[in-house]
Amino acid sequence: MTTPQIRIIDGDTITDRDMNEQELATYKTVQDELKAQAKFELDKATARQAVLDKLGLTSDEVAALLS
Repeated sequence: MTTPQIRIIDGDTITDRDMNEQELATYKTVQDELKAQAKFELDKATARQAVLDKLGLTSDEVAALLS
């Protein structure tokens, strides 16, 4: 795997370079947090759908009940 790049824009000059250790650590932390958030949202949606299935309701019926 190649090192992720960082782009520095300074006026008219654009420079692409490899991330340093600190930038790479921050990048990996952010990526891990994004993956965890996506998994949480998927798990939440799956659990919600399981409850709707048990109740025999569709999303449209729930929306009608809540409005």
